[in-house]
Amino acid sequence: MKYRKRQKAIILLADGTIFYGKAVGGKQGSAFGEVCFNTGMTGYQEIFTDPSYYGQLMVATNAHIGNYGTNKDEVESDSIKIAGLIVKNFSYVYSREDADKSLEDFLNDNNLLAISDVDTRALVSYIRDNGAMNAVISTEVDNIDGLKKKLAEVPSMNGLELASKVSTKEPYYFGNENATYKIAALDIGIKKNILRNIANRDAYIKVFPYNAKFEDLEAFNPDGYFLSNGPGDPQPLEKAQAVAKEIIKRDLPLFGICLGHQVIALANGVSTYKMHNGHRGINHPVKNLITGKGEITSQNHGFAVNREESEAHPDLEITHVHLNDHTVAGLAMKNKNVFSVQYHPEASPGPHDSEYLFDQFIENIKKSKN
Repeated sequence: MKYRKRQKAIILLADGTIFYGKAVGGKQGSAFGEVCFNTGMTGYQEIFTDPSYYGQLMVATNAHIGNYGTNKDEVESDSIKIAGLIVKNFSYVYSREDADKSLEDFLNDNNLLAISDVDTRALVSYIRDNGAMNAVISTEVDNIDGLKKKLAEVPSMNGLELASKVSTKEPYYFGNENATYKIAALDIGIKKNILRNIANRDAYIKVFPYNAKFEDLEAFNPDGYFLSNGPGDPQPLEKAQAVAKEIIKRDLPLFGICLGHQVIALANGVSTYKMHNGHRGINHPVKNLITGKGEITSQNHGFAVNREESEAHPDLEITHVHLNDHTVAGLAMKNKNVFSVQYHPEASPGPHDSEYLFDQFIENIKKSKN
C-alpha cells in the first residue's frame, strides 16, 4: 500500500476536552453529534447503517476497524446513519472473500467523516466517567473557538425526536404476500434484519411511517402489530404512543423492540430517562425472569424505562433485566397480548439466544386468532 499523507484531526467534547487523531481518507470538514461507544468486536457495517444510531458519533472500541471490508447485503438501512466515526486503527486493506469493497470506499460513498489514530481507550474511559455528551470531530484543528460555538448550538439528545429523520416516507411491503400472517409495523427506525426475521416466520409485513395513525395500520387488517427500534428520545413520539395505546385498549397482539419497548412503557404511563452512557455492544447479559435463563444480547440504546414505576404498575410485569446495571430489559402486560424487549433479538450475538422472541410473537398471534 502506498504511503498516505494523513491530515490532523480532533475530537472536541462539549465540556471542552480534546482528543487528537488523523482523518481517514481524503474527506475533510466537521461532523457533530452525541459521542457514544460500541464494544462489539464485529458487525461494524451493521452498526453504521442502523437507524438507531442516527445523529451519533460512534467510537469503536475494537482496535481494528475495516479489516474485513463491507458487503452490500450486510446493511440495516439504505445508508449510513451515524454522524461520524472514531477509531484507533483503520484498516485500508481488507481480507474477506465475501467483501465487495473497502470500508474506506464505503465511507466515501456515503460522504462520512471518520478519524483514526485516536486513543479510544482513553476516550471511552472518559465517556464512561462523564457520560455521553455532544461532540464534534473535525479537520479544522486551528479553529477551536469556532468549533466550540457551533457545538454549543447542537441540541441535546435528551428530548430530541429523531424517528422522523429515519422513518419511511411512504408505506411499503416486506415478505411473501401469500404468507399466513399479516403484520403492521410502525417504522420509527426499523432495521432490515428485524423485517427478515418476522417474514421468515410466515408473515407478510406492511411498514408504516412514524406518524401513521392506528386507523392506517388497522386498514391493512393485520393479525399483529410491531413497534420498531429507532433513534432519539421516545417521549416526543406522541403519535406512536397513541398508536400503542389504541392497540393495547383493543388487546391486539403487539411486540416492541428498543424504542418500541420504550413507547409501550410510555403508553402505560411509565416514564423513560436518558442513561449516563447507554448500552451499545453485542455482549450484554440479560436474565429472562420467566424462564430463569441468561441471554447474551445485542443492545444499542441511550434511554431506558423507569424500573420502580414498572414494578409498581398493576398491569405490567418485568420479564427481563440487564445483569450489569439491573435496568429493565423486557416488559409484558399481565392481561393484554403485549410484550417488548430493550435489546435486539435479530442481531444474534448469542448467537441465537433471543430468537425465541419472534416465535413468541407469532404464538401470541395464533392464540389471538383461536
